[in-house]
Amino acid sequence: MAPKGKVGTKGKKQIFEENEATLKFYTRVILGANAIYAAINLLLFYGSSSFWTWFFLVFSMVVYVVSYRSMAAMAKAAFAEDGSLLDGGIDLNMEQGMAEHLKDVILLTAIVQVLSTLSSYFWYIWLLAPVRAIQLLWVNFLGPWFSASSSPAATEEVNEKKQRRQERRQMKKF
Repeated sequence: MAPKGKVGTKGKKQIFEENEATLKFYTRVILGANAIYAAINLLLFYGSSSFWTWFFLVFSMVVYVVSYRSMAAMAKAAFAEDGSLLDGGIDLNMEQGMAEHLKDVILLTAIVQVLSTLSSYFWYIWLLAPVRAIQLLWVNFLGPWFSASSSPAATEEVNEKKQRRQERRQMKKF
């Protein structure tokens, strides 16, 4: 059951602390996934590692760096000269925010990277990221833009006609 009343807001200090904890968690996820991938593919099976093993390692590192740096830039706090916190940065744990999508990309890459130690075919799962990006682009920007009516006067005219028709029907009843 959802709580009733106004949703509580977070203070600058709480946002700053949660952002630090979130960034620390995703640093551990990135390091853990890379350690597992490197230990298995580059140490244990070094003789059978191919160009694609190195390519996917570099690909995942680029994805991690871009996503993590974007999150860190969003969460950058501003301090006064006396050391007091002026701004805690953007809340990385906010629902439906850009940071949520970046965290999903990091987690998807880490899962695919660890699963790829079993088979390189697991890298195809990463194709879900562009599919999701296209879906979000369509739902949030392109779909409403294409389906928007061209003239607001036409919709007002239709609404007036509907209203007159409803008035006539009501008059017939009485």
